[in-house]
Amino acid sequence: MVKVAILGASGYTGGELLRLFSGHPKVEIAAATSEQSAGKPIDAVFPNLKGRLSLTLEPMDLDLLSEKADLFFLALPHTTAMPVASRLIEKKKKVIDLSADFRLKDPKTYESWYKTPHRYPDLLARACYGLPELHRSAIKSARLVANPGCYPTGALLGLLPLFAKSRVDPGSVIIDAKSGLSGAGRSPAQAYHFPEANEAVSAYNIGRHRHLPEIEQELSGLARKKILVTFSPHLVPINRGILSTIYARPKKTIDTAEAMELFKDYYKGEPFVHVLPPGELPNTRNVQGSNDCHIGLVVDRHADRKAATLVIVTAIDNLVKGAAGQAIQNMNLMMGYEETLGLTAPGLFP
Repeated sequence: MVKVAILGASGYTGGELLRLFSGHPKVEIAAATSEQSAGKPIDAVFPNLKGRLSLTLEPMDLDLLSEKADLFFLALPHTTAMPVASRLIEKKKKVIDLSADFRLKDPKTYESWYKTPHRYPDLLARACYGLPELHRSAIKSARLVANPGCYPTGALLGLLPLFAKSRVDPGSVIIDAKSGLSGAGRSPAQAYHFPEANEAVSAYNIGRHRHLPEIEQELSGLARKKILVTFSPHLVPINRGILSTIYARPKKTIDTAEAMELFKDYYKGEPFVHVLPPGELPNTRNVQGSNDCHIGLVVDRHADRKAATLVIVTAIDNLVKGAAGQAIQNMNLMMGYEETLGLTAPGLFP
């Protein structure tokens, strides 16, 4: 058993960690914190957990918490996770940070995108980017794992096989991603108020979304050169899910069947990545509540029959594979557990 603490547990990601941990056979939830809801029973904040957990939310006292738990999940806003992670690492604890504070390896890149200097560049250099399908071996020995963002998870899983085998023109990549409103968090804001968001689809932060440098960093590592992509995020009026439609120009002629085999071979043995049969494309409905990623592929020759365009579609649940589920997958690897432990439930249907 591992004793875990969830810091910042009253948000959507914290709630998903608690929900998934309620069925994990190797986890004892030692503590869950919330500054705004301290003193409340967990089922007052998450009614779906009634009868499942008997926790009471508490303030974030790191000295007290470090005596209770061995592994910490930081579901805290960016910049605020930095000092917390540093103190916990000093106390010899393992940390999985779900904020953006340790995802970008270059502190100058972090400062450029988050408009504040990174206060712990030495610790940043030691952090492992927590995408298991790419960094599994490093995650196993890491003490600090930076859980990927939701958009990068969906985008990278759609591109890893192509960049690993150098099969596409790296300058041709366009990512069109659509996310459910839970990706914006639980704090109320006008843009996510029902009359504002219902029956509305909107693009935002095109070319300047903070998840963009994550995508480019990991693709650049695979390509061993600087990669720049076009990334267009959208909000759609659903609770959860991300559908990413990715366009790339192959370096040489490829048909749909060959592309399918390339992806199947790359993801062979991956427990949560499923390449769909020809003619079938992902739907966010089918991964809702699961840690799965569904991938569909089409080679489109309509506009340019010589060069063609490879179209990759991925679907994930932004709160599970895009956040809490992936964090638990990382924890399983760090603790030497079976990677799928606590994460085997299929998606909800309908």
